[in-house]
Amino acid sequence: MDIMALVDRIEESMDAGRSVPLARGRLIDTDKVYEIIDEIRGSFPDELKQARWIVKERQEMLEEAEKEANRILEEARDCADAMASDQEIVRRANEQAASIMDDARQQEREIRLGAEDYADEMLANLEVNLGKLLTAVQRGRDRLQGKVNQRQ
Repeated sequence: MDIMALVDRIEESMDAGRSVPLARGRLIDTDKVYEIIDEIRGSFPDELKQARWIVKERQEMLEEAEKEANRILEEARDCADAMASDQEIVRRANEQAASIMDDARQQEREIRLGAEDYADEMLANLEVNLGKLLTAVQRGRDRLQGKVNQRQ
């Protein structure tokens, strides 16, 4: 039977119902209306049933895709957090390396200056000692020349 004809039958059942006094409602035979509704459902074309199945499948696919998208987003957030953490570790390591290099340069400067001071002190002592030695050599030569001059 044609769906429109079944809808017309529902409408006729409603019109055939008795009016309720002092209200706009009507008393209708609900069993008869439910029978007609069942006939309507049975009259739906297979394409409509397939369309409903397709819509249901599509909804399930959308829900599954949304779950997968949320999982991927969470994974991406975790990866981004890990990368940010790695970057923080690298930044801290670079800061620590720079601090170590600064300390090493400072120590190198102090050691170099200390070594230069020590070398200068040693050279000054050597200079004094060489001066004394030169003086002693000069006196020795002078004495030798004095003795040589006295012999002559």
